[in-house]
Amino acid sequence: MHAKPSKGNDNPSDTPNGNLVVQWLGVIGLVYLIILAVGVIGAGFKWVSGGADGAKDLFEFATNPIMGLIVGTLATALVQSSSTVTSVIVGLVAGGLAPSVAIPMIMGANIGTTITNSLVSLGHVRKKSEFRRAFAAATVHDFFNWLAVAIFLPLEIAFGILEKISLFLSEHLFGGDSLAIGGLNFIKPITKPVISLFKDGFAVLPEPLGAVAMILFGIGIIFVAIMFIGRLLKKLMVGRAKQILHAAIGRGPVAGIASGTAVTVLVQSSSTTTSLAVPLAGSGVFGLREIYPFTLGANIGTTVTALLAATGVSGEFAVFALEVALVHLMFNVFGVIVIFGIPFLREIPLKCAEWMAGVATEKRPLALAYIVTAFFVLPGLFVGFTAMF
Repeated sequence: MHAKPSKGNDNPSDTPNGNLVVQWLGVIGLVYLIILAVGVIGAGFKWVSGGADGAKDLFEFATNPIMGLIVGTLATALVQSSSTVTSVIVGLVAGGLAPSVAIPMIMGANIGTTITNSLVSLGHVRKKSEFRRAFAAATVHDFFNWLAVAIFLPLEIAFGILEKISLFLSEHLFGGDSLAIGGLNFIKPITKPVISLFKDGFAVLPEPLGAVAMILFGIGIIFVAIMFIGRLLKKLMVGRAKQILHAAIGRGPVAGIASGTAVTVLVQSSSTTTSLAVPLAGSGVFGLREIYPFTLGANIGTTVTALLAATGVSGEFAVFALEVALVHLMFNVFGVIVIFGIPFLREIPLKCAEWMAGVATEKRPLALAYIVTAFFVLPGLFVGFTAMF
């Protein structure tokens, strides 16, 4: 008997390893696009605002920290990607936006990103018990992020704790004799010529349309790059991410937080991470208290994209771009330490989520009403009200 030759081995490019190489090259290319886009936004912002003084005037509407919070929340809810919004904010800071204005926006992005898992939970709405578990697992993330903002935003306004810590770290990473990210000068040579080409191209438009178009173009690049990098990383990592998830959830809160962080770093999307967890809670595989720490890890893991984007920034505002990216990291790490570390604070998001799930289960249209009101109506009304005065 002759053995039947196996199919697909004649062409090396068709092998799984060949596909993996192409996919990883795609990820590298998309990472470059994100870094490039941040530079494009920064250059466009400097152009339209005329530097730091102009930037201050341009964002005068957001000098109220609450307004900055609402803008960050609304933008992220609309885009459904905190990675996109925080990367754009890093780009704006690179162009001269004050970190004190950007920090509340970063906090708002944390709130806005939780809309995705709330929407995912609606897929269980036909089965009462499943929906109750899924909606609780989704909204515990909402309530945790609201509580974190309620604690840290007033402290930030009063004392600037996160800003001071992050500025200290960013100055040591960038400056002096330290091992600086600023020393990674290979990034600037591969981005600056391309940014200059884009600026020359947009210069054919009349002022200030060219600068505005350049900013919008950079935002578009970030949105598309993050969308495609998410798809690629899902293909490469989601199977492994699910293995991590199943292995770690239920082994204690520390393992849950660590695995949530790891999965989010792998897939570059906290929405993907929490969307993996919500159906598991709905089906009863894991309880709310097991899912809770996993979603908190997602908060930490999602900060990687902005940190990555900040390393590609150069110039006088580079240290502030990294500062804002570090604020995002510090905010989420301290939020987990303080809220999850103090027993009575730890219980607040759980109790609120269980109550909200109970109400939504009895009157299911209220679930959709909650999502629309919390993420769109209230922020929109606040923006409109503020604009009137």
